[in-house]
Amino acid sequence: MRVLPEEKFVGIEEFYTKERGIGGKLRFIPEDFDVAEVPLDVPEVDNGDFVIAKVTAKNWETNHLLNTISKELKISRKRIGFAGTKDKRAVTTQFISIYYPKKDLPTISLKDVTLSFLYRSDRKLKIGDLRGNKFLIRIRNVDIDKNTLEAKINNLFKELNGIFPNFYGIQRFGVIRPVTHIVGKYIVKGDFEKAVETYLTHSTELENDEERNAREKFAREKNIKDALNYFPIHLSFERSLLNGLIENNDYCNALQNLPNNLVTMFIYAYQSYIFNRILSERIRRDLPLDKAVIGDLILPRGENKSIPVTERNINKINRALERRKCDITGLLPGCDVDIARGEMGEIEEKVVEEEGLDYRDFIIPEIPSLSSSGGRRAIAADFDEFEWRVTDDDLNAGKSTVELKFFLRKGIYATSFLREIIKADSITCY
Repeated sequence: MRVLPEEKFVGIEEFYTKERGIGGKLRFIPEDFDVAEVPLDVPEVDNGDFVIAKVTAKNWETNHLLNTISKELKISRKRIGFAGTKDKRAVTTQFISIYYPKKDLPTISLKDVTLSFLYRSDRKLKIGDLRGNKFLIRIRNVDIDKNTLEAKINNLFKELNGIFPNFYGIQRFGVIRPVTHIVGKYIVKGDFEKAVETYLTHSTELENDEERNAREKFAREKNIKDALNYFPIHLSFERSLLNGLIENNDYCNALQNLPNNLVTMFIYAYQSYIFNRILSERIRRDLPLDKAVIGDLILPRGENKSIPVTERNINKINRALERRKCDITGLLPGCDVDIARGEMGEIEEKVVEEEGLDYRDFIIPEIPSLSSSGGRRAIAADFDEFEWRVTDDDLNAGKSTVELKFFLRKGIYATSFLREIIKADSITCY
């Protein structure tokens, strides 16, 4: 089965299951990808300075949505906190906090956005302040007769056996323009000029002509002032970079014109790319995802101290894995991180060496807030509250729709689960 070039570009190089996919298309309409956060409890405080609100939006990217809300409220974007980013072509329900003391929140009217005031609190929402997400997904345009389709789905779920590879999905890097990990690599290497130029000029065929032409023209001419005349207004982050360069022609400072969470995402994306490559190599070597091997590092759920797998404890750890008490982990490189041993350690060191990395590269003195100690991430994810059914596709005559409902813990990508089922022949299917 062919892995898409766009997936390989972000380090996703293998499938876990051998059964052929069902094909079809995700997000035929935004309503086909419905995701709702399951939040952590945020304390209600009558006179708190933060408004806690629920936002349901269709076809809005999270950063763009929050930027727009902040402009409508005439407040700094920094006053808005949120728990997790969401896909654009989807219907998303998420929770946000708005620093808005002593005043009622005014009504906001935005296309395809509903913002509901819930209560006040004394605490801002931060990235990760959620338990997970509930999904309702429709895979449309499936061209397989129903009996064969149902048998195929049953075979796929039998192979998955309750888990799937915990790849960072392509949206981590940008579906239309997967560039964040490349920008992150240049930042880690200390080449801020190349980082900015890459963000401004890297393009794909999925962008529209106006965007692609602007990037290609700037790549040729490198005229910063002139570029503001032809870079589309909606490319607000690119325009922020250009404005920063006009001010002092300092590429490092220009990066800091961007929202902090976006700049931090560049580093995270590069770490994610390396993790994906490591996980791909583990699958390629046919090392199990559901059972530990000697040398693995496991993390008990709810803790952040990894435990090495040895001959002495491997049976106990594998029993704990069966009970979902812990997870086998892969490397997110940084300046102070534990490395696996055994064959998994060989894989991690091999990928880091191929990237030409020194772990100390993740100390970034020019922008200290971007420095990263690294970490470990579960190599497999489980899915819960799972239901599925096959229906006629009401938008594509003669085709079928597969409807899926499931819950994923925070930080896990639904598309990494769905790619095992679909095995698409084009990135546009996602």
